[in-house]
Amino acid sequence: VQLQASGGGLVQAGGSLTLSCAASGRTFKTYTAGWFRQAPGREREFVATINYRDGKTTYARSVKDRFTISRDSSKITAFLQMNTLKPEDTAVYYCAASPYAGAIYDDWKYDVWGQGTLVTVSS
Repeated sequence: VQLQASGGGLVQAGGSLTLSCAASGRTFKTYTAGWFRQAPGREREFVATINYRDGKTTYARSVKDRFTISRDSSKITAFLQMNTLKPEDTAVYYCAASPYAGAIYDDWKYDVWGQGTLVTVSS
């Protein structure tokens, strides 16, 4: 599977953005989708994941109730809807695919990564 992330940009605090992650080859029917982010000078961190088996979603505490991960009915594209954005959400966002089922927090369990898309939230 290959992943293509898109949708990043510049937004004011309180605004919204939706990131997309298009899969080619295998799809999110058999791969768990995850979103991670890396802010300047910081380690990459888990944001959200959606289990390929049952569609159950899991979020980092810092984004819970503001972000929503989903996938389309064909399970080719995964999305990250981001609302009420804060300056601390500024980062490069990466989508990833894991062959494991469940709530996958660990980046090492993801074996395919997209190229990253930059989200900048201004105050």
